[in-house]
Amino acid sequence: MNKASWNKDDLYQLYSTPFIDLIHQAHLVHRAHFNSTDMEICSLLSIKTGSCPEDCGYCPQSAHFKTGVKKEKLMELAEVIKQAKRAKDAGAKRFCMGAAWRNPPAQEFSKILEIVKAVKALALEVCMTLGMLTLEQAEQLKKVGLDYYNHNLDTSPNYYKRIITTRTYEDRLETINYVNIAGLNICCGGIIGMGESREDRVNFLLQLSKLPKPLKSIPINRLIAIKGTPLEKATIIDNFEFIKTIACVRIMFPESIIRLSAGRHEMSDEMQVWCFMAGANSVFYGDILLTAKNSTIDRDKRLFKKIGIEAFTMQEK
Repeated sequence: MNKASWNKDDLYQLYSTPFIDLIHQAHLVHRAHFNSTDMEICSLLSIKTGSCPEDCGYCPQSAHFKTGVKKEKLMELAEVIKQAKRAKDAGAKRFCMGAAWRNPPAQEFSKILEIVKAVKALALEVCMTLGMLTLEQAEQLKKVGLDYYNHNLDTSPNYYKRIITTRTYEDRLETINYVNIAGLNICCGGIIGMGESREDRVNFLLQLSKLPKPLKSIPINRLIAIKGTPLEKATIIDNFEFIKTIACVRIMFPESIIRLSAGRHEMSDEMQVWCFMAGANSVFYGDILLTAKNSTIDRDKRLFKKIGIEAFTMQEK
């Protein structure tokens, strides 16, 4: 089934497939495009933390909420390089950097470009998430060697309004369009478990399928309900529903890297393996994911060894 043919009925049918059958179907799709024992390892670093003017209801870095996250200025180049080298030594293929901005300040953007060039020189893939971009900024990032730009849609267009009020869905789509025009790879996904319905999850996945070009990288996050945020008391999503969502993403996007992102710290090893079986083939290494807890490197290494995952190769068929 090609991208243009996906509709709500298709996705509802997928979601209603018995769990084992759906995972089997997704795994067959996965094996047709990737080695089933490969895992892409990425690292994510917050290079500018806290005091973000956006009010994303899940984010501890928002200036609107009291979560205990301290405001920090843009990290110095030497420290970024130190962290990038450490990530590479731990096995990371891609080094991702996030800054808590609505959009990159003009006075800081030249420093961002220098950071990209320096990390790229380490023979790492480079990804950044800096908020909204202009077309000129996207083109400058491409020129200095940025490989991926992450800009998540988060959820469906309708449910989005209940999570964020300071930035519209159209704003997000505009930045993604600029990233596409500039020739950067698009990294775009969302957060599952923010209280959305299955209909919202269906509409979110359909929106991903309508983006300007096929996605190379899709991060799927499980909400971390952080104290002080509006979603701190969100009902935890059913594990089977989350795994089914991973499977639906794999079937819809057979050639994309699907990253099991935030929320792994709270997942059992068995749940993570089900997600890998369903088609997730990338994770973030490191004890901290921006400002939240992540599955530790030692835990990941033990798990990968138990299940025969090769965590440093990731070669497409």
